[in-house]
Amino acid sequence: MSIVENRKARHDYFIEERFEAGLVLEGWEVKAIRAGRANLKEAYVVVRGGQIVLLGSHISPLATASTHVKPDATRTRTLLMHREEINRLIGKVERAGYTLVPLDLHFTKGRIKLEIGLAKGKKQHDKRAAIKEREWNREQQRLVRSRA
Repeated sequence: MSIVENRKARHDYFIEERFEAGLVLEGWEVKAIRAGRANLKEAYVVVRGGQIVLLGSHISPLATASTHVKPDATRTRTLLMHREEINRLIGKVERAGYTLVPLDLHFTKGRIKLEIGLAKGKKQHDKRAAIKEREWNREQQRLVRSRA
């Protein structure tokens, strides 16, 4: 079940592979995400010191979540993956010119997971072609519906 989706990522990048990663979260963050107060629009994933971290994601704290904790809405969050997967991703990002992009925040068996994509950036003409193709598909659907 998806909580938040990063639609801009599919517009800006060609997604080649997808991985699921756990997140290191605090209690108030889990409550806020369950309430739907998460945002991945400006978020990105980087490699730091052999770990993969999520930067720029915004989780708005709930007013009732906690009184003794000072929430930081945009703190750096560590992603949890198997070491072999992390090493493979680090190799692709450093050598092949790929980028790691957060795609989707969702629940899996009651846990909050982040789907990240191994992606290559799109050029402006690629984005225009995708928009043109999407509009043409919509037009075809309209024509089919009007004839039926």
